[in-house]
Amino acid sequence: MPDHVAYDVAVAEPPGAPGVPYARVTLDAPHRNALSTALLDELQAAFDRAAADDVRAVLLQGAGPAFCSGMDLAEALADGVAASTHRLAGLLRTILALPKPVVARVHGPVRAGGIGLVAACDVALSADTVTYAFTEARLALAPAVISLTVLPRMTPRAASHRFLTGAPFTAAEAAACGLVTAAVAPDALDDAVAAVLADLALGDPQGLAATKGVLNADVLRHFDERAGDLVDLSVRLFASEPARAAMATLLRRPG
Repeated sequence: MPDHVAYDVAVAEPPGAPGVPYARVTLDAPHRNALSTALLDELQAAFDRAAADDVRAVLLQGAGPAFCSGMDLAEALADGVAASTHRLAGLLRTILALPKPVVARVHGPVRAGGIGLVAACDVALSADTVTYAFTEARLALAPAVISLTVLPRMTPRAASHRFLTGAPFTAAEAAACGLVTAAVAPDALDDAVAAVLADLALGDPQGLAATKGVLNADVLRHFDERAGDLVDLSVRLFASEPARAAMATLLRRPG
């Protein structure tokens, strides 16, 4: 089976300062980078490696036309989601607790569980052509586990609107409600990412780790209190007849 995640190390170049290494984690999986158990396992391994490597920051990006289409629905119908849901919760917590800043480069559409990944990152830069959607309610599901990273980012009114309607929204709207840091033109995305990585390269590792710990302390406390219940809720919903019927209908659609 081919790898679903690529890992390499690049160098950020702050003006007038030595280059500093950062890790690049690239989603490159079938079904528009759908969150299968294989992809989640490889992402976890990549972030564990980044934690151990001598890198100042981590860049999370996607290959192909989409950043991430959410949970792998074909796998969910065939095997259930108990394993993948637990893996997703563990991965989100790893990103939040990683003692190195994580930057998301969002080049293509993001749906459902993929938005949880974006929200877990410390800085998220999006092409302004990207669309986002919490599609769960339309599939008899709920954005349960990903709420642990999404709700601390979004304004309450925006979260209610987007969670309940499931309607797609733009990168500019995602930035306005706090889900992403900024939306830029596609041809400016790489420069925007490089500028953030260069700024992070000037940070002291201890200072970055301590600052991230301050920023995410309350989020992690709530995460640990609620994760078990939300994983259980997600597993129950995915196993329900309404959700299975809705997922099967969606998978039968062409394209």
